[in-house]
Amino acid sequence: MQSFTIKDIENLTGIKAHTLRMWEQRYKFFTPKRKESLHRFYDNEDLKQLLHISFLYNSGWKISRIAALSKNQITDIVRQASVGELNYRVFINRLLEASVDFNEYAFVSVLNDIIEKAGFEKCIIEVCYPYLVKIGHLWCTNNVIPAQEHFSSYIIQNRIIVETEKLGLKKNVGAEIVLLCPKGEFHELPLLFINYLLKKNGWETMYLGSNVKLDDIEPIITLPHIRYIYMHLLTNFTGLETDDYFENVCTRFTNKRIVASGEGIQKSQRNFTNLTLLKSDQQIYNFIKRETD
Repeated sequence: MQSFTIKDIENLTGIKAHTLRMWEQRYKFFTPKRKESLHRFYDNEDLKQLLHISFLYNSGWKISRIAALSKNQITDIVRQASVGELNYRVFINRLLEASVDFNEYAFVSVLNDIIEKAGFEKCIIEVCYPYLVKIGHLWCTNNVIPAQEHFSSYIIQNRIIVETEKLGLKKNVGAEIVLLCPKGEFHELPLLFINYLLKKNGWETMYLGSNVKLDDIEPIITLPHIRYIYMHLLTNFTGLETDDYFENVCTRFTNKRIVASGEGIQKSQRNFTNLTLLKSDQQIYNFIKRETD
């Protein structure tokens, strides 16, 4: 059982700390636990209840109406919520609830539910990515252990792989684009999804995964049908400035088009003739749809 501060609750639920204190005093429907210092703290069950309350409140329910409901009634109403662009957050919250308890069955059930109702791509873009931002906040504030992030990331990554395999393979067609995360970069979930989107849009891909050394791709790059090397960087563990790293890659593979995306490229400023930087989601989609060179 974990412990969350009122600031953690504010960041995770969107309920301002002063609003939460006012609700506690006025409606008496939620009473936090207190340490010897009298500071409020919240456990896993408190977080789940407040995530439900937050969803209803942000969906237009008056707090007086919510306060009149039992805990079970609140949970039932949230579970019955229909899918729409304004309430994807209910599924984000349900993933958070499942990951806090390491409940794999519940986590997978949420993924299956949103995929059935909204489709796989919406599941990843509208639910999984925002969820990972929240779980990342918990990690940064030391209120979630790395195992919880790995637990949920593994399940999401595995689902992307399964959906990618459903797209099938073309016979006797060589890959035209190689995808990899550079040496030291282990966050491959976005690259897995980009690989899925590329394949869905007709690209022939070769996926190499995370932590790939440039020396290791030399035999692959010599294949004549490969035109692109696609890299995704969230962090920079290369030991070099981003621009210096790209200079190394571009001069080493002058006959290939180097394409890069991710948070790790945002500060890159130098231009190279065979480098394309995709600094926004729209630019990534345009490249995938072959609307840019």
